[in-house]
Amino acid sequence: MQPEIESSRTRSRLLGLTEDTQPHVTFAPIATDDALVRAARPVLDQVRHELDGAAALLLLADRSACIVDVQCADRSVYREMTDLGIAVGVRAGEDQLGTNALGTPAATGRDVLLRGSEHFMAAFNPYTCYGHPVVHPVTRRLEGVLNIGSRSTEEHPLLRPLTRRVVQDIEDRLQPDVSRAQRLLVSAFQAAARRRGRAVMVIGQGLVLSTPPALDLLQPADHAIVRACAETTGAVGESVQRITLSSGRTVRLRCTRTDGVEGVLVHIVPEQDALRGEPGPGTAWPLLIVGEPGSGRTTAARRAAGFGATALDATDVLGHGEPGWARAVGALLEADGPAVVIENLHLLSERLGTLLARYLRATPRKVVLTSCPGDRLEALHAPIVAVCATRRDLVPLRRRRQDIPRLARQMLTEVEGSGRLRLTSETLRMLAEQPWPGNLAELRKVVGILAEIRSAGDVIPSDLPVSHRGAPPPASPFRQAEREIIVAAIDAAGGNKVRAARALGMSRSTLYNRMRALRIH
Repeated sequence: MQPEIESSRTRSRLLGLTEDTQPHVTFAPIATDDALVRAARPVLDQVRHELDGAAALLLLADRSACIVDVQCADRSVYREMTDLGIAVGVRAGEDQLGTNALGTPAATGRDVLLRGSEHFMAAFNPYTCYGHPVVHPVTRRLEGVLNIGSRSTEEHPLLRPLTRRVVQDIEDRLQPDVSRAQRLLVSAFQAAARRRGRAVMVIGQGLVLSTPPALDLLQPADHAIVRACAETTGAVGESVQRITLSSGRTVRLRCTRTDGVEGVLVHIVPEQDALRGEPGPGTAWPLLIVGEPGSGRTTAARRAAGFGATALDATDVLGHGEPGWARAVGALLEADGPAVVIENLHLLSERLGTLLARYLRATPRKVVLTSCPGDRLEALHAPIVAVCATRRDLVPLRRRRQDIPRLARQMLTEVEGSGRLRLTSETLRMLAEQPWPGNLAELRKVVGILAEIRSAGDVIPSDLPVSHRGAPPPASPFRQAEREIIVAAIDAAGGNKVRAARALGMSRSTLYNRMRALRIH
């Protein structure tokens, strides 16, 4: 069995399906006169006539694997399909029918041949089916899937070439459906996006096309701003505007009217992001790095300290006791040597914090300290904060949503290695909308789970753990900001709602009302 088929069967089991169950069909509303159906219907009618009397079936599904056309060259095959519930409007995704020649190509974007028992559900075992994606000839996006099959457990030598020929005919007929103006816009977009890594959009003629870097930068609330800027561009020449995105990042929009067609090409150029907390060459020591759990404090500290740094952790106090830990840190900081990293400063007692501050004032070494934010740092360990010459505050992942797609792809490459897995845009969108209380560590764990589930192909939203599959309802940037301020106040108050309300300048009942409205649990 091919790896992609084995991977699909694993996904099917994780979705709760079993091989011996009968297909449980559900229906979805479909557009019976969209571009795909218009292009495919005459082609499929012709092929059905050519195969007249053969035990063959032709199924066409849209990009969501919902069946939009059923053609059978033999009446008995048509009756069998009807008995199995296969009809126009039926959802044929992997979450409904398991591994099949419509749902699997729609999920992976690749063709697949299924012989007999390679189908997930035993009801389809009498058939051999070949499914092939139908790709739009201009936008290169998935439009649907064609499945040609026969009542046989062996592959006919003409099955694959026939299916590819029919798919090519459908794609050729899709081309005239695109207006000349749209084709010119797509050509301008493809030329501008030729260099990898550019954040480019084209807007006009009912089209909005974006490169992956542009999708990574923009949140839903940003699209309206970009459209408004594009609409203000003069009829000739270009305009450059500076805007602040919902994420807080500042970008320059260079909007240019496209030649020969009503449309605007938008280049999105990020200005230097000062939110990352990366240490620069002029860093003064000691350096204090503050961030939430999982935000990358340790990585940032070790990068700042450099190769060969010695590490201490405040959690070691539990094993060595306060006197033993104090002697160890004193001996280390009083001698010359490589840089020292001291982690979890917020866990130290006030007495140890005061002693550490005294050592830091006299040490000849470079020292990097890490801590969680909160009252213990600002009040209990104020002497240490005062002695640190530089402070870096790491931004929580929920405030760096534009970075989540890039980070997730990078982590997937590191975990999986072969490059055979790809996170779909819908999966990346869902990841970017999660709250991520565990920050980078939580994201890395989720990516690791995805790499275990799939060995190749597209990672789709249903592959995500149940805990990360749902997304919070869309909120305005103002509500998001209000939510984060309240959460930060509660964290700083150690969970004490009275103190948090006092710090926010509101009553406790008002705080509880806002917590309910903003779904803060």
